[in-house]
Amino acid sequence: MTFPAMPAAVLRFFAASQEGDAEAWASAFAADGVFHDPVGQPPIIGREAIGDFIASVLPQFRPFLGLTPLEAHTVGTSVAVSWRGAAVSLSGAPVNWSGINIYELDEDGLIREARAYFNPRIFQAQLP
Repeated sequence: MTFPAMPAAVLRFFAASQEGDAEAWASAFAADGVFHDPVGQPPIIGREAIGDFIASVLPQFRPFLGLTPLEAHTVGTSVAVSWRGAAVSLSGAPVNWSGINIYELDEDGLIREARAYFNPRIFQAQLP
């Protein structure tokens, strides 16, 4: 599947998720970027903290297959992307979820703020 057209940082966000590369994933964010994952939870602030968060999640899966963008809509420095996520739990159970992310880009084209809208209960219910 090919990705829909998106700004470079948002493309990097999704590509790095599929590669399971926490450092590359976090590099899509500005140094002082903010990640709401999911919306309603306390935000993760700063590229380093975002990278640490991602690095803490990835080892819980074998493999983490990543997030696949389905549609992207860009207006100025705002981008909305619908996506599907897939992974395999350490016990071998499939984990599938979906959502919509809203990105605000800074003047350098990096993600200043990302808001992930998905139901964490659906995600958690699939984990052993």
